[in-house]
Amino acid sequence: MKALRQLGFLKLSLRAENSSPDEDHRVIELFRNRAELKKQYGSLQEEIFRLKDLIKQQEGATQRVQEMLNTLEGRLSSSETAYAALVFYQLRRLWQSGRELITQFTADLARQQEERERRAHLAQHNRRQFAKKQAAEQQLAAAQTIHDEAVAQQARLEGERAALTRFWHYFKRRALAHQITAAQLSVANAVTALAQARALVEQVVNEPNPEFPGLSLDARRAINIAAIAYAEVLCLRVASLKTPLVAMAREATGQREAPDSYGTPQECVLLMGQINRAQTLIAERAGLPDQIRVRSERLKRVAKYRGANDGAPTTDSIGRSEGDVLESPALGNDAPKLPNVLAEDIWDLFRILLR
Repeated sequence: MKALRQLGFLKLSLRAENSSPDEDHRVIELFRNRAELKKQYGSLQEEIFRLKDLIKQQEGATQRVQEMLNTLEGRLSSSETAYAALVFYQLRRLWQSGRELITQFTADLARQQEERERRAHLAQHNRRQFAKKQAAEQQLAAAQTIHDEAVAQQARLEGERAALTRFWHYFKRRALAHQITAAQLSVANAVTALAQARALVEQVVNEPNPEFPGLSLDARRAINIAAIAYAEVLCLRVASLKTPLVAMAREATGQREAPDSYGTPQECVLLMGQINRAQTLIAERAGLPDQIRVRSERLKRVAKYRGANDGAPTTDSIGRSEGDVLESPALGNDAPKLPNVLAEDIWDLFRILLR
């Protein structure tokens, strides 16, 4: 038994001599590095799978585009279907032109109004800052006056006490000592008030300009009303051609391939002429501001909003009656009818309006 104990002691001694803290630390670091490498390997595998999925999606999109190009090439190669394809893409372009006009119009109004409101916001802040600075400077001047008076009072009392050198001035010196103590307290309070007043002035001077909160609700509503009015003007201009080009353009925008429903080649040529005239009409600037103003005034009177903070009116509130026409000689049944541009999302109006 004693021999076994000696062997065990030798075994423990040998094990302790063969291992070192540096080797243990290296082993631990190896395990840590292995775990980190496994984690990075897993992340790289996930990234590889994600990129492969993106490649598959892109290949599918490329294949679809190639199929569309092949279909378009086939349609354009035939005189029977080429005209319909031309009409289809010209209708899409008409819709896009109207959307671009309203988008640019809305962006210009928003930019101009934002500049005005930003300047007004800064001017209002400057007025508030001037009033606050003026009040702070007045408070500083008052604190400085109180401080100077307190210091002067303390100096006067100390001077009087210094002049009382005779022994019979004992009681006067004692009374002055109490007054000097009170004067010192007043000076300390005045110093504190003066420091606070200076800090307030510095705080007001260093106060940064507040961040502009953005367009006001009234501005957003006014701009949206003007955009809706512009959309109505464009619709009425196109409707004066007696061809439902707006509805046809909307239908073409929702399709990927050109249909064969535009008639014979001769009818397609006539329709393309109408589309070109419509492009000219919607791009015409003469009389546009007055037309938008007239329709905006009508919309402001009838527009209702679902929520107190909504910028766009409800679709039902801006509908028009049968007699709604643009100011023109044509009246009655011959007058162009106006669709509810917001309810029917003409010119992609919902995407254009400010929220």
